[in-house]
Amino acid sequence: MRFLKKSHDKDFDLYNGDDLSKPQEAWDEYCGFLGLSLDEYMRIQRRLMEEQLSLWVPSGIGQQILRGEKPATIQDFMQKVPLTTYEDYADILLARREDMLPAPTVTWVETTWEGGKRPIKLVPYTQGILDAFKRNGKAIIMLASASDWGKYSVGTNVLSGLAPLPFLTGLMGIILDQEFHFRFMPPHKTTDTMGFSDRVKYGFKLALNSGIDYFLTMGSVGYFMSKKLTKAVSGGGTGSSGSNGLPSLTMTRRVLKARKKAKDEGREMLPKDLFDLRGFVIAGTDNNCYKDDLEKQWGIRPMELFAGTECGLVGTETWNRSSLYFFPDACFYEFLPEEYVRSTERRLPTITIDQVENGKMYELVITSLRGGAFARYRTGDMYRCVGIGDAADHSRLPRFNYVDRVPGVIDIAGFTRITENSIKEVVRLSRLPIAGWCAAKEFDRQTGHPFLHMYVELDPKSLESLAVSESIIRSHLEIYFKYLDTDYDSLRTILEMEPLQITFLQNGSFEAFEKLEGEPIAAINPSQRQISQLKSVLSEQWPYTDKGQVMPL
Repeated sequence: MRFLKKSHDKDFDLYNGDDLSKPQEAWDEYCGFLGLSLDEYMRIQRRLMEEQLSLWVPSGIGQQILRGEKPATIQDFMQKVPLTTYEDYADILLARREDMLPAPTVTWVETTWEGGKRPIKLVPYTQGILDAFKRNGKAIIMLASASDWGKYSVGTNVLSGLAPLPFLTGLMGIILDQEFHFRFMPPHKTTDTMGFSDRVKYGFKLALNSGIDYFLTMGSVGYFMSKKLTKAVSGGGTGSSGSNGLPSLTMTRRVLKARKKAKDEGREMLPKDLFDLRGFVIAGTDNNCYKDDLEKQWGIRPMELFAGTECGLVGTETWNRSSLYFFPDACFYEFLPEEYVRSTERRLPTITIDQVENGKMYELVITSLRGGAFARYRTGDMYRCVGIGDAADHSRLPRFNYVDRVPGVIDIAGFTRITENSIKEVVRLSRLPIAGWCAAKEFDRQTGHPFLHMYVELDPKSLESLAVSESIIRSHLEIYFKYLDTDYDSLRTILEMEPLQITFLQNGSFEAFEKLEGEPIAAINPSQRQISQLKSVLSEQWPYTDKGQVMPL
């Protein structure tokens, strides 16, 4: 098996077998980590971390962080190396200084950093990191189609809603294609030159002709694609056409059969009437907002994987779709307790995965393995431990649920990275008379979908001569959000969302809140108690009509 046990008191080796024609051996090799004891799991973590220390400590990037220190043990490393963020590595990584890295780089992967001011991050992937990515990708495909321990099947046709390279999702698709020889729809060679809408249409066309075994996507994108597919084939046509511009016979039969099934059951047609999925895998944030709807539409509950550009493919749910397990060979994991998450101090107490407590929430801190660049890196992702072991998963390991990004970042549907700095820049560029603001990620009461909610106080001097509605201010701010952050624009162009809502506050609300609470309200993601307090801290009549129009004082 992949985590092959030599004896009860010795370490584990990675098995290099690669024969998926032997289902049970393949399962043991790639999914066998679920059966490890916590001691066995930590033995793998420590061995790989010790190997990484020998590469990272003497490297240029390591010495830049260590400033002369040379930790020799993992405990020494955790004491001497400060918690880091991308800023600690940016001068080396953005310049692609491969001479400073612990091991040769095979490819660079890109992600969003902070719109406008710092648009992107670049992350180097070594051959060792890619090898771990491949193995854990195989585990995910097996688990996605599994009904219990060792009971799974592997198909060939994959409908993809993943973004292409240079993003991590593009790398994920290419690796899975190479390892399983999947038929991706649309093919990878076409996605680099096609816009999102064209990729979706082409993928649907191929899927309606050939059928689907797997659907791989972000939760928010999958929801949008499902709605588009249902709309396209619910009318008089088939939603696509063959090479001659006419629907193929296979496509027509598939759609007509689906329509009849939906009609017989007295409901609208859904994707599950068209396809019978083996596995449904989603990535990204806010997936809990979409899982129930996606299950209803496809007849199978999506399995969530957990990945980040800096950390790679780190975790997955199982066939029970209830909680995630971290792969033992993806990164070395530390966990920063919730009470320290808003702190920017470099020396904060962390624990390892064998010390997490049920019910507690943590920010994930990772150290790259296999020659990767990052050490004690704050990922900005929050997880809650929901138990230790689960008989239903045949596992004795800690289980987690993904919660969200850290409170200082607003991530909407996996597309945005909105921070205090980015909103400050939007407000500055807009030249709107905004005297105070805070912003929170909130969820629509009807759909459960996320949005950005800004609470705004206008300069009282401007109200004497300015009449402006909420919709005008929102439109004006959105111009600059889209200008600074192309991912924000994608919420409209790709997901057709209205991501921004604005609530006007009485003049003096922020000042009154600070006097009452003894400190300013958090600019990003204040608590609901604080927001309620801010909205009600002044009780005077607010000079608005019922339509939200600002009236002269």
